[in-house]
Amino acid sequence: MKLISRFSLGFLLLALFLGTSAISAIPGAGQGVKVALVTDAPSPILAGKPFMATVVLDLQPRWHTYWLYPGDSGLPTKVEWHLPDGWKAGPLDFSVPHQFSEPGDMIIYGYENQSLLRATITPPKNLPKGQVYNLKATVSWLACNELCVPGKSDVSCQVLGPTDGEIDWPSALPPQGIWPEKGTLPFPVSISKKGDSFQVAFTGGGGASYEIYPDPGFPLPEDSTLGHVTYVSSGSNWAFTVPWHGSAPFHALLVENQGGSRKAWWIGNNDASTSSSESLSPSTNSLANTASPATQISLGVLIAALFSGFLGGMILNLMPCVLPVISLKIFGFIAQAGEAPSRILRHGIAFASGIFVWFLGLGVLVIVLKSGGSQVTWGAFQFQNPLFVIGLSLLVFLFALNLFGVFEITLPGKAATSLDHTASKGGYSGSFFQGLFATLLATPCTAPFLGSALGFAFGQSAVVILAMFAAVALGMSFPYLLLSAQPGWRRWIPKPGLWMERLKQFMGFPLLATNLWLLWVLEQQRGSEAALMLLALFLVLGFCAWIYGMLNHSTLPGIRMLTTGLLIILLGGGTWTLVPQILSATPTAATEAASGGIAWVPYSPSSLEALRAEGKPVLVDFTAAWCLTCQYNERTAINVPSVRKFISENGVTAMKGDWTNSDPEITAALKSFGRVGVPLAVYYPRGKESDPVVLPDLLTESILLRVLEKL
Repeated sequence: MKLISRFSLGFLLLALFLGTSAISAIPGAGQGVKVALVTDAPSPILAGKPFMATVVLDLQPRWHTYWLYPGDSGLPTKVEWHLPDGWKAGPLDFSVPHQFSEPGDMIIYGYENQSLLRATITPPKNLPKGQVYNLKATVSWLACNELCVPGKSDVSCQVLGPTDGEIDWPSALPPQGIWPEKGTLPFPVSISKKGDSFQVAFTGGGGASYEIYPDPGFPLPEDSTLGHVTYVSSGSNWAFTVPWHGSAPFHALLVENQGGSRKAWWIGNNDASTSSSESLSPSTNSLANTASPATQISLGVLIAALFSGFLGGMILNLMPCVLPVISLKIFGFIAQAGEAPSRILRHGIAFASGIFVWFLGLGVLVIVLKSGGSQVTWGAFQFQNPLFVIGLSLLVFLFALNLFGVFEITLPGKAATSLDHTASKGGYSGSFFQGLFATLLATPCTAPFLGSALGFAFGQSAVVILAMFAAVALGMSFPYLLLSAQPGWRRWIPKPGLWMERLKQFMGFPLLATNLWLLWVLEQQRGSEAALMLLALFLVLGFCAWIYGMLNHSTLPGIRMLTTGLLIILLGGGTWTLVPQILSATPTAATEAASGGIAWVPYSPSSLEALRAEGKPVLVDFTAAWCLTCQYNERTAINVPSVRKFISENGVTAMKGDWTNSDPEITAALKSFGRVGVPLAVYYPRGKESDPVVLPDLLTESILLRVLEKL
């Protein structure tokens, strides 16, 4: 027996001499990440006695990985164990994360510098003596810098089994990370459901600050949505609001920061560490239950969100769908150049009032739809309705005819005046209408800052939603209020003259260009036959407007009234006949392959799953005809020669999720990625188990090719 023991000891020393590095940890690497597996196992290990194995991801500067619930974007790190027969691995624990912001004001939960994941490893009770055991794991992760790159690596380490002698076995103990505490919280916590949010309230330690990291499960259940966590604090009293809609049970990590240390505890509805609100101190109970939902947001978060909405509203003025009406307002400033400053200011206020009325009306509509359980998004719930597109098209066409001089608007008690004259010569209703009309055209546009601001607001209370829409309205109207309030700037405006009539007519052409876009949107929704019938409705409307314009020169009130009545009957009959046919028209499916474009496959979850099961790479583009950013991405970054060539030569399936019309499957797919609107492009690399890569909202050809070529 001594001879066998000495032989075993000598064999182990020889193995140690030949490959010390293999006996500790065999690391792996990916872009921005180095990964290794280490343990705190004793040497030698004891049969049947568990120890901890830790996966260590060392991250290069500016790279980050994700927690078990990544937040608005990202994917959690996965570990697949490959252990000797009879060995068992317990559930995977993540170290305590941090909160970060990604482009687009998305909130994510993850790690910089280093990410740690650990599991309890239990060897069998009957272990042969004198053996070295290999512990292996396959680690896959998503690491992000400016570009998100998935990584995958096999790592391993070795542990020494039971022996009869003493061996100086090298060890690499895991880093001392911060892990959730196993015990109960040192203070009671109240968790209550209010509407679509959970309220978490407690009295914490003096001088400490707190964070909550929600964990609804990943991927998020199909019927669930999760918003950004907000809070209000007063001294040691804290109240958090966690927007939480759906069937997932409440589960979250409560983190305490005090000095330079961090502690964390798991909390949930059925957790022993929680208690009813009656067990709280009166001050905490009052904070949790009497504070209105709007006050549940910290002042800094609310101000930042509202300022983003304000900036987004200002930038809306530069969007192509709004520019035609903005040019009309500038024309109005020119027409008002000779007027009193007070009248110019009142026109500016009237224009801003139109903007505010429309945006606040949208805010009320969003609140009503949310209370009814509808999923509301910016632009989609209007422009997915063909009736809205038809109405807006007719309004734009009528406005253009007015600028061309086909007819003039007559206000009660006033002489017949043109629309621009109405807006400049005492017609405050004309300025109001221009502001209203500008926001009608602005609704499909998502300017920088605007999408994130509205996405934040849609998950909050009614007061915050209205405040956000008011901030956007203020941003959009601010330049005009500023111009109206600065009389000294009038010297830079040319004086009115005969040239204004030609300028007015010229400004009708941008409106016709807008009408072409709306006509194309309807064609995408209901097909070419629907677009043709809308053109027929334009013909009827144009004829009626022309007759109405000639009536203004008639001095016989009876003839004007009779003819106006006939025109109303003609226009009503045309609308009654053509609009139902437009709405019932069915779009014709088409492929772009015949014209040299990408041969898109319509998106469906079953088709995507079938392609992934075959291990094929898939590029999914969620888009809509009324989304200008989507069309820009497709024409400049996706459907371009280099990308088409790569897709064709490498067997990539191009799948299009067309959200021009409402589609519950596409809505669910967007929600699964934490999105409430388009654009969204996702690439699924080759292989059944590959993780999807979410591409930026604003794509370039080089970014897309870089992702396709590396994966």
